[in-house]
Amino acid sequence: MPVGDSQNTPRPPAPAKAPKAKPPSERQSADTGPGKAKAKAKAKVRGRIVLPSLLSVTQRTTTEHSAPDQSSRRWSMDLDAASSDGAPATGHEARSKGLDERKIWDPRSEAPPAGTPWSVAATSFPRASPLERKLSACVRYAVLAPSSHNTQPWKFRVMADRIVLLADRTRALPVCDPHDRELTISCGCALQHLLLAMRRFGIRPRLSLRAVKGEPDVLATVLADASPGREESLPTAELRLFEAIPFRRTCRHPFADVELPGGFGEAVSAAGALAGHGRVSIAILGDRQSRERVGNLVAEADLVQFADRRFRRELALWMHHNRSSKPDGMPGYAMGMGELTSLVAPMVVRTFDMGRGRAAKDEELARHSPLLVVLSTRRDEPRDWLLTGMVLANVLLRATADGVSASYLNQPCELELMREKLARLLGGRAADGANGLWPQIVLRLGFGPRVAHTPRRTAEDVIER
Repeated sequence: MPVGDSQNTPRPPAPAKAPKAKPPSERQSADTGPGKAKAKAKAKVRGRIVLPSLLSVTQRTTTEHSAPDQSSRRWSMDLDAASSDGAPATGHEARSKGLDERKIWDPRSEAPPAGTPWSVAATSFPRASPLERKLSACVRYAVLAPSSHNTQPWKFRVMADRIVLLADRTRALPVCDPHDRELTISCGCALQHLLLAMRRFGIRPRLSLRAVKGEPDVLATVLADASPGREESLPTAELRLFEAIPFRRTCRHPFADVELPGGFGEAVSAAGALAGHGRVSIAILGDRQSRERVGNLVAEADLVQFADRRFRRELALWMHHNRSSKPDGMPGYAMGMGELTSLVAPMVVRTFDMGRGRAAKDEELARHSPLLVVLSTRRDEPRDWLLTGMVLANVLLRATADGVSASYLNQPCELELMREKLARLLGGRAADGANGLWPQIVLRLGFGPRVAHTPRRTAEDVIER
C-alpha cells in the first residue's frame, strides 16, 4: 500500500462522463502539477521512503513521451551501483546492461594524479642518500596500499637500518572490525608494498614478524641491508607488481560481462603465493553456482549489518563529500555519487536502514562478476591476518598489471555466523585447531569502468622517528 494511504478511505466514484478538454497549456500544468506528481511517486515506489533530489544514490527517471525534466526524477534509498557513464544506475539497470564493453577501462591507461602521493616515481628515489632517507622514500609506496574504509591504519618507525610497522589503532573500526582483524590485514598490504619497494631499489629486506614485548602495536620489523655487493633486484614478475602500485584502485561498480583471459586465475594465485609463506590459501570461484552462493551470503550479511545503527554510524563517519580535503576515508565519487549526493549521503546512511537495497545490489555484483577470490587461513591470529594482507596486496597488484579491476565483498568475513557458512562453502569449517578454515577476504575481479584514486596521507604523515 502506498505511504499515507488508508484502508478506511473510500475510493472516489468514477466520473459519469469524460472531462471537458483543456487547452494545451492547462493540460501541461495539470499533468505536471504537485498533486499529480505525488500520486505518480506513490504508485512508483509502493511504500518506499522517497527523498528529495539531493539523494542520488539511486536515480529512477520516468519518461512519458518526452525527455524527463528535473521534476520527473524520483530518488530511493538504495546504495546502488553507478552506471558505466558515471551516472547512477539502479540495480535493475546494472543487471540488465552491466558495463558496456566499449567503456572497459584499463587502470594503467591514465597517469596518477599529479601533486598527490599517488604520483610517486622511481626516478625521484634518492639513490645517493643515506640508508635512512632511502627507507623513508620506500614508505611512499607503502602508504598507497588499500585499507578498510580507506582508514590507512598504519605508522612506520624509520631508523638507521630498519623500519618498524605499527598499527594505528586510533583508526580502528570497533563495530565492523572489533578484533582489528581487517586493520591488521590492511597493514599487511602496506608491508608488502614496502618490501617490493625496498627490493626494487636494491635494499635487501629481512622480515621479522615476532612480537615486541611492551609494544603491542608493533606488527613487523624489517631490517635493511644495502651494503655494497648485497643489492637485490626484483624478478620480472615482481617488478610488474611494483610498477602497478601507483595505478591500483578499487572499483565498486558493476563489471562488464566479459570473461577474464585464460589462466588469469592461476596467475593471480601464483602472485599471491609469493607473499603468503604457505599460510594463506587462495580459492578461485569462477563457476556461476559458487558465485551465487557467495552472493547470497553477502546479501544476508548486508541485512544484518545495516540493521545495526552502530554499524551505520561508523560507516558514515568515514564517508566524505567530493570536495573534502581529508586525506583518508571514502569520498562520494568513489561510490558513484555526484557532489550534492555526497553532501547528504553520510546523514542518510546514519539515519536509514538501507540493508535491503544494499543486499540486492551486492548480491548482483557477486553473481555477475567474472571471478571471485577468497583468501583463507588455517588459523585466525594476528600473524595470519598480516600474511593475508601481504597476499592480498600481490593479488591486487597482479590484477592491476593485467588491466583488471577489483573490489571487496568482505561482509561474510565480518560476521561470525556468515563466516562459518562461507568456510563450509569452501569445503572447510571455521573452528579452532589445525583443521580450521578461516575466510579472511572476498574479492571480485573483472573489467570495470574508469574510477578515480582515493585520498592518501603522505609518507611524512605516517613516519615517526
